[in-house]
Amino acid sequence: MSEFEIIRDIFAPLTATAPGAFDLVDDAALLEQQNLVVTKDLLVAGVHFLAKDPLDLVARKLIRANLSDLAAKGAKPLGYFLGCVWPKHMDRASIEQFARGLAEDQERYRIGLYGGDTTVHSTKTGPLTLSATFLGTPPKQGMTPRSGASLGDDLYVSGTIGDAGLGLAALRKEFKFTTVDKASLSSRYHLPEPRLTLGTALAGLATAAIDVSDGLIADAGHIARACGLRAEIDAVAIPRSAGAASWVAAQENRWRALATLASFGDDYEILFAAPPAMRRSITVASKASRTEVARIGTLSRGEGVLFLDEAGRPIPVEKPGFNHFT
Repeated sequence: MSEFEIIRDIFAPLTATAPGAFDLVDDAALLEQQNLVVTKDLLVAGVHFLAKDPLDLVARKLIRANLSDLAAKGAKPLGYFLGCVWPKHMDRASIEQFARGLAEDQERYRIGLYGGDTTVHSTKTGPLTLSATFLGTPPKQGMTPRSGASLGDDLYVSGTIGDAGLGLAALRKEFKFTTVDKASLSSRYHLPEPRLTLGTALAGLATAAIDVSDGLIADAGHIARACGLRAEIDAVAIPRSAGAASWVAAQENRWRALATLASFGDDYEILFAAPPAMRRSITVASKASRTEVARIGTLSRGEGVLFLDEAGRPIPVEKPGFNHFT
C-alpha cells in the first residue's frame, strides 16, 4: 500500500463535488471564487479523541469541529483540505473506515475534499494526527467577528452545555450514568452538531460569536478579551440536557458542578453577543433555525469572566476550560 494508492483509491472519490480538486492528481486546487472564510482544526489521538474510537466517527468529528467554526461566523461551507499522519503500519481497512466517515458527512453537509497530504509516523508510538482546513463563504451581511460586541450586549449560547465533557467522562468510566444518559452524552462527544443554520440566521443580529470548543467560560473570556469588556454569566441560566441536569443534581456542590459543566470542552455550540434590542429577533432566528438558544449573561465594564450564582455572587472556577499547554 503506497501513499499514492491511498490517495487515488480512498480519498480521490471524495472530491466528486469539488471540481477544482482535479481528482487529487495535481499539487494544488483551483478555487475561482473569492471572498472566503477559512478555518483549520487539528485532532490528535489521546488529546482530542480516544485512541480506541472508531475511525469513521473520528473523521466525522474532524469535519464537524471545523464546520462549527464556520457556523459561528455565519459562513456557508464549501469544502476542505485534509492532512493525515497515520501511525506506523496503519492498515488499508482502517483508512477506508476513516474515509467512509468523511463521505457520510460530506453528503450530509454538501461539501467536498479539495486536496491535502497524507504520510506516516516514523515510529510505532506516533499518534494518529489529523488536520483539516475548511473553506466557506461569508453571509451577505458580513462575517460575524469575535470582537464586535458592545457594553451591555446580551450573551447567548445555543443547545446545551457540558454534554461532551460528561460523555468523555462516561466513556472513561469516571462517572456513573444510566444507560440512556451514557449513550446520549457519549454521542455528543463523538458527534457534535455544528449549528450552521443558526449561524446563518444570526448574521446581522449577533455582534460577536465564537464556537464553544475550549469550554463555555474560557470561550466567553475570548470574546470578552477581544471586545475589551467583561463577560458576566448566570450559572443557573446555563442550558442543560436531561443527562447533565441529573449529574448536577447528584453532586454535593451544585455551584462547583455547574462551573465544571461550563468548563468542559467539545460542546461545539455557538456563544454569541447581541444588543438587548435584538432579543425578539434572536427568538425568531432560534425558531427559524430550529435551534434552542438561551440568554445566559451580559457584557459589562471590566475584564475576564464572572460566573455568578443566583444571588449575583462570583463562583470560584478552578479551570475555566481546556488548554493544550497546561
